Amino acid sequence: MSIRSWLYVPADDDRKLAKIDASGADAIVLDLEDSVAATNRDAARGKARAILDARPPAARTRQLWVRVNPLDDAALVDLAAVVGGAPDGVILPKIEGAADVARLGFHLDALEVREGLPQGSVRICAVATETPAATLRLAEFAGAKLPRLSALCWGAEDLSAALGASTNLDDSGRWALTFRWARSAMLLAAKAAGVEAVETVYVNYRDSAGLEASSRAAAQEGFTGRVAIHPGQVAPINRAFAPSAEDVELARRIVAAFEKEGGVGTVGIDGKMFDIPHLKRASSLLARHEMFSRRS
Repeated sequence: MSIRSWLYVPADDDRKLAKIDASGADAIVLDLEDSVAATNRDAARGKARAILDARPPAARTRQLWVRVNPLDDAALVDLAAVVGGAPDGVILPKIEGAADVARLGFHLDALEVREGLPQGSVRICAVATETPAATLRLAEFAGAKLPRLSALCWGAEDLSAALGASTNLDDSGRWALTFRWARSAMLLAAKAAGVEAVETVYVNYRDSAGLEASSRAAAQEGFTGRVAIHPGQVAPINRAFAPSAEDVELARRIVAAFEKEGGVGTVGIDGKMFDIPHLKRASSLLARHEMFSRRS
């Protein structure tokens, strides 16, 4: 899948919806949850469906996802309205644990049959840290059988509200301890489950330099993409989560050295030793580079 930038767009905002094709984002998230007032939900569902219908899967230049409301709120109504448009995936907020992802999968099973879609075609990204219970249950994803699950994301704003915290930052401006722990636990859960790990929003959308630096640090830790709340955030995120020219060059040298030696477990390059894990990482990096190069 490899989505670097997930651009959230309120599904009831015609002005913002009109700009999605020029955004450059790997994925557009048509938001039916927090950015849409309850009184506008019906209109937002209709507009989200119209966006999907106007861009059938075979003609899409980027993925189209829908963030639905929580399962115990209006998720079923959201799903009934949009699944027929064949979204690439659904983002499920405010889960209580992996069981909620399984429940969503059952609903999608039935709706795909109703709409004549290929079974399993609508994937799931779960926002996995917005409640205390979900955060404490992150380890469940390591052993859960959730074939639709493609990504986990973490959220600091809803978690801080659920905790009654006045802020999610410490005095230095970094995430406070509880939120650093939730972030790390989500990253580990995503890797254990074999799915993508999505970094949370960078709220200062005017600080492009800070966003890119933060995103590069996240990429170095193993995150594969990031939420964007403004089109101006897309390019810095895409740059940060794509392999750098230096990384690509080194990866090519590692792969070439192993191919030249043939059957060895280690190679030396510029006085440094590289082994099989380095080869696997280099091959994966080059595959990502090729994919992102085709999108640009």
